[in-house]
Amino acid sequence: MLLLNFLILFSVIDIVGSLPVILDLKTKGFTIEPLKASLVSLVIMIAFLFIGKEVLKLFGVDVQSFAVAGSIILFLIGLEMILGVTIFKDDRK
Repeated sequence: MLLLNFLILFSVIDIVGSLPVILDLKTKGFTIEPLKASLVSLVIMIAFLFIGKEVLKLFGVDVQSFAVAGSIILFLIGLEMILGVTIFKDDRK
């Protein structure tokens, strides 16, 4: 069960999908420390593995509803990437 949850969280993080964001940050002059970022991500992932359901219960959301909402958001982000349209407003000027 622990391995199954780990694999689900690992796939949601989507390392390959995060590469454009990381490369964009690098071109804007930000320094990236991969070891520190990996360790922080690991700690967050393990924390949510054990306390994620309790956090969702605190907000009155069940896991299935959270999964559906997340899949809709990922679908809209994918549409933005494929179609080149802006669905989510970008406030940067």
